[in-house]
Amino acid sequence: MGKEKWDVYDIHRVKTGDVVVRGTKPAQGQFRMVVHICIFNSKGQMLIQQRVKDKDDWADLWDVSVGGCSRSGETSQDAAHREVSEELGLDIDFEGVVPRFTINWEHGFDDYYVLKQDLDPATLILQPEEVQAVKWATRDEILDLIRKDRFITYHESLINMLFEMRGGYGAHSSEKNR
Repeated sequence: MGKEKWDVYDIHRVKTGDVVVRGTKPAQGQFRMVVHICIFNSKGQMLIQQRVKDKDDWADLWDVSVGGCSRSGETSQDAAHREVSEELGLDIDFEGVVPRFTINWEHGFDDYYVLKQDLDPATLILQPEEVQAVKWATRDEILDLIRKDRFITYHESLINMLFEMRGGYGAHSSEKNR
């Protein structure tokens, strides 16, 4: 299989028509789309994955459930479906699902999907080139892993926000008193 190709977007998230090969440093004003899928169970735990030891980046660290760049021609939903299927062996329908939120960064757009699904991690089919382990974790367990440099260096506030927003869309809590 050849190197992955990514669509190039402008600052307004409009495809420019250009395509870059994975590993190419983006030029000024070029952006790419990345998806993150965070799966929560009914106990309020997030499924996390441990990246393989020989990855080029973030090797051997824990991460949210699934993540990766969209490929050329994919929508955000297409990329989320493919990444979940590749990394965990799950077939989740993303048709009509919008990201819970998007974080813009220097070279792209990170779309965050937040899903609720009870599953047994032992039944997942892990992609051996990407994922060495998965497990359910509480917010405190993830924050502890971040503090011990065992988790990708997400801002703790992002992890807190993911846990806070797992119940629904929007910037307001449905709970009156917290």
